[in-house]
Amino acid sequence: MHRSTGRAVVIAAAVVAMSAGAVTPSLAAQSAGRAPGYAPGYAPAHAQKFAPSAADADAAADADADALRKAIAGLPDPAVATAAQVRLGGREASWRGTSGEADIRTHRAPEGDERFRAGSITKTFTAAVVLQLVHEGKLSLDGTVQQYLPGLLPAHYPDVRVRHLLNYTSGLPSADGSTVSDFAHRFTSWDHRELVRRGFGKPMEFTPGTRQHYSNVGYNVLGLLIEKVTGRSYESQIRDRVVRRAGLTDTYSPGYDPTIRGRHTRGYQIVRTGSGPDASASAHRLVDVTEWNQSITWASGDLITTASDLERFTSALFRGRIVPKPELRLMFTVPDVPSYEDGGKASHSSGMSRMEIGDRVVWGKSGGRYGYVNGFGATEDLSRTLVYSVNATDAKGEGRNPVVDRIIAAAGF
Repeated sequence: MHRSTGRAVVIAAAVVAMSAGAVTPSLAAQSAGRAPGYAPGYAPAHAQKFAPSAADADAAADADADALRKAIAGLPDPAVATAAQVRLGGREASWRGTSGEADIRTHRAPEGDERFRAGSITKTFTAAVVLQLVHEGKLSLDGTVQQYLPGLLPAHYPDVRVRHLLNYTSGLPSADGSTVSDFAHRFTSWDHRELVRRGFGKPMEFTPGTRQHYSNVGYNVLGLLIEKVTGRSYESQIRDRVVRRAGLTDTYSPGYDPTIRGRHTRGYQIVRTGSGPDASASAHRLVDVTEWNQSITWASGDLITTASDLERFTSALFRGRIVPKPELRLMFTVPDVPSYEDGGKASHSSGMSRMEIGDRVVWGKSGGRYGYVNGFGATEDLSRTLVYSVNATDAKGEGRNPVVDRIIAAAGF
């Protein structure tokens, strides 16, 4: 089932497809002892259908609207994705579309307002809270982790400042990684402080402030900082300082709860059951990975939200309604340092990423957890915005999901 409403226009937004990897667990932690479940043999109950309304019939005449419908057509496709939700907006756009099945067991079609795991989009929310605390004088951009959280970092590490954590220039080593073996730890509750420290047996990657390396560790340290200076939980600060301030109705941090409350799309991971490079498509099965204790990613990737909430959040954030405008500039400022990976220009700001598409600059964030790949992006003046959520069946694999590629291309400049 594919549904779309509204008026389509020529619009584009691009989102940097940098999703944080899950952290490979090795801590001694308590586990609920639940084993991952496998989806039954998959066969769609029906072909994709689309019955245009009168309003959509007008939009169908627009080639770009047709491209967006085609971009999310053909779902569910077990090898690629099971569902997609897309919202195109801004002053020049209005288009909503869904495709596929929110639940492949019941064949329930998505309606466009289902919750999903946002992954590293969480970092934008975390950065917003930290920058509010900076504005209030409770944190200083030049304050150090050693000052706020004594004993967290090894004694031989150099000073790591708050600004370094925000824009990924801290140089802190991490234990970030992602393997299918993580499934065995899906219901494990991780201690946040110990999670951060797991990579600290390694030397610093570089002198703080000299390079940029995208990873989870800095934002999980920011989660600890938020709790230290406010005396309250990270989850409550996200709720009170961002979710309520932006008027979001379906967004929350789940804490140790492995479920997604309310109506949501289910996430699946394709797993090869055959062996050898010539294993056929039939030698794969889908694992239902919807339930997952997200303490493994916490302040860097645990958020649950909806496409409409992300669209509303984008508008409120860019207009200065969440982060005061003096600090908001940091979210639109990329540090002038080389990338740690390839020596090229840095592309991440404090909580977002920058991309040049033609003569336009787009700001936003993407994120992925097993079963979910998502993103939001917009021009700084909000003339063009894009939000998508794709239930990718290899969300943590190398490369970008082809459905995401098609969505971005269809909404291209």
